[in-house]
Amino acid sequence: MSATLPVLNPALVLDVLRRIQDPDLHQDIVSLGFITRNEVKDGAVAVTINLTTPACPVKEQMKSQAESLIRALPGVRSVSVEMTAVSSKPAGPERNLATGARHIVAVSSGKGGVGKSTVAVNLAVALAQTGARVGLLDCDVYGPDIPMMMGLSGPPLQQERKLLPKERHGVKTMSIGYLLEEDKPVVWRGPMMHKLIEQFLGDVIWGDLDYLLVDMPPGTGDAQLSLAQLVPLTGAVLVTTPQAVSTFDVGKAIGMFNQVKVELLGLVENMSGFVVRGRVEGAVEGQAIRFESGGSDQVATIGAGGSFETVMELFGSGGADRLCAKHGFPLLGRIPLNPIVRVGGDGGLPVAISHPNSPEAKAFREIAGRMAQRVAIKAHKSLPILQ
Repeated sequence: MSATLPVLNPALVLDVLRRIQDPDLHQDIVSLGFITRNEVKDGAVAVTINLTTPACPVKEQMKSQAESLIRALPGVRSVSVEMTAVSSKPAGPERNLATGARHIVAVSSGKGGVGKSTVAVNLAVALAQTGARVGLLDCDVYGPDIPMMMGLSGPPLQQERKLLPKERHGVKTMSIGYLLEEDKPVVWRGPMMHKLIEQFLGDVIWGDLDYLLVDMPPGTGDAQLSLAQLVPLTGAVLVTTPQAVSTFDVGKAIGMFNQVKVELLGLVENMSGFVVRGRVEGAVEGQAIRFESGGSDQVATIGAGGSFETVMELFGSGGADRLCAKHGFPLLGRIPLNPIVRVGGDGGLPVAISHPNSPEAKAFREIAGRMAQRVAIKAHKSLPILQ
């Protein structure tokens, strides 16, 4: 006598979905309360999985796994799995400024010239490409580069005595660079900086955002302290180059953020090696070619057709790894040194837009995903379980 197959129902769907684990929170998606819709009618199953962030790097794998598991249930004729990341409540303590932003993340550095604004711009664009609602606030008032890097200019529009952010590439932006004449310097003391940051957080109509990235001035000065005092930050991302001088200064920035109780989400190593590719006419495969790099010479081996490739460590190597090991936070990723990144920034087309298939754009997307994971882990709270 054959066993009777169970009747397809929502409880069966939930049971099978318990096999899917969130890789960051290490629990199944049912226990985490991610299932916000679970409908079964005449063999048609419709499920909505609401994630902690639209930038989840395993979103598509999770969706595919859910579809496969549900489709294998007896009696299923069709499957619809919708992936969302809807939340109207900002994470963390309540605040009076930028109330629609779920997460506020500072992008900072220990010193200037390490490509901090380039990282902030491309992270913002990469997050927006996942479907996240992203804002980018330029608090580097002494060197406001965000307008140029985003290809924006001119004063912002106003609505009910508040400023409307200027938007491009799916990112809402605000900068003092929109409010000043092009060559006019900002010569301010600390209290004026504090007031400007307060106004940019409170008098700009940001709307609902998943992430508000804040591009900080380099160093450990008034802007960092003001931001930490004005709003509870989800965390900070620090940018460095591999060289010792840069990592030394980042150590001071780490101490400053620890002092104001801001969690470090991770470190980005920019200008991490320059890939040199070329061809030597008439060269024999296997022959060596030597590069004088100012330190220890580098040697590349000639390949087929005289081609070669090597990575020049122009700023040294290993500095970011040592910092992360010392302070116990992750290396979010490395960005190779490539002129296309600089060209994109100068022309208002970040490399994540201008060269989406390049190794640099891929690195920015991976860093954005890792940052989103860190934010999700920090912000997660138990949600009601759908029965």
